[in-house]
Amino acid sequence: MAYWLMKSEPDVYSIEDLKRDRTELWDGIRNYQARNFLASMTLGDKAFFYHSNTKPPGIVGLMEIVEINVVDPTQFDAASKYYDPKSSPDQPRWHTVIVGYIETFEPGITLDELRGAFTPDELWAVRRGNRLSVMPVEDAVADKLLSMVQTSQ
Repeated sequence: MAYWLMKSEPDVYSIEDLKRDRTELWDGIRNYQARNFLASMTLGDKAFFYHSNTKPPGIVGLMEIVEINVVDPTQFDAASKYYDPKSSPDQPRWHTVIVGYIETFEPGITLDELRGAFTPDELWAVRRGNRLSVMPVEDAVADKLLSMVQTSQ
């Protein structure tokens, strides 16, 4: 099992939305490095749910990868902001995963707290200017994140 961090703006899709829906297609990824990370995920991997572009940004929950190698349907929808005219149903360019809700962290771990606990090499989310929406998390970092949540509850 591996750990990941996956970002979403809460006004687009939040941890509360995932809690309500139980599972969700993680669509709209249009960065090749993030796409490659999605492709390397396996069933049962865990992902930290990160709320971005909000105050305060930070990790707000945990989810599980419940389905892998799913074709992202938004690439074929001309009305979608994620439409890719170079992609076709015969040769899709964008694959993703389906995530399942595990838990909400109350309180979450703010970006400021993350910056105080990790270096940019340990946790990419604290790198200045990092806009990657899907990134790996080393086991030792994941363990520390989980212990930070357990001690704050």
